[in-house]
Order: sequence, then structure tokens, then C-alpha cells
Amino acid sequence: MPVYVHQTFEIKQEKFKEAIENLQEIKKYRNDHYDHSVEVLLPISGQDYTYGILATYENLAEMEVQNRKMYDDDEYLKLIGDLFLEQVVQGTMNTQIYRGINKKVASKEDKEK
Repeated sequence: MPVYVHQTFEIKQEKFKEAIENLQEIKKYRNDHYDHSVEVLLPISGQDYTYGILATYENLAEMEVQNRKMYDDDEYLKLIGDLFLEQVVQGTMNTQIYRGINKKVASKEDKEK
């Protein structure tokens, strides 16, 4: 079943241009080099300068494998380090992990049939 990792963070206003460019590079790099998909989420409403990354993995085990590969990749670490150390407001990172539902869950009535 798919696993979704949703990270939100606030971009420093004075680093806005650099952060957007870096997010685009991170998205391209991860989509080109790893077995998962990444989207960058831009705010339409809510808090200004709060952006997000949504990564979709085949399953939890694949998430672990891909994360291990990313954190062994010096080029990726440079990209992500620049974003999180230079362009994101410290303390604003929030990460949530969700899983999708592939099968219909049987209701009590279905089980009785």
C-alpha cells in the first residue's frame, strides 16, 4: 500500500527566490534518481511562506530503502542541506507519514453475508 510523506516548513522571506529554485532542483533530482515521486506544494491559502514536499513511495519498506540511498548521496545532501540550513526558518519543519488504503474494508454487514 502506498506511503505518503508530507513535510511542511516556512521559507525565510529574504531567501524566497533561492528556496524556490532549490525546491525545484530537489524535486527534479529526487524524481530522476530515486524510485519514488516528489511534488512541491505551494500555498494557496493559509500561512504565507509555508511550503511543502509530498513524497509518494510504493510502501514503507521502499521508503526506508530510498531514504538510505538519499542520505548516502553527497549531491542530494548538498541540495537538502542548503534548503533546510539556509532557507527554512528553524523549528518550522513538520513531517507526517500517511498510508493509502488499497482494498475496500469489509463492513459488518458484508461480513455477515
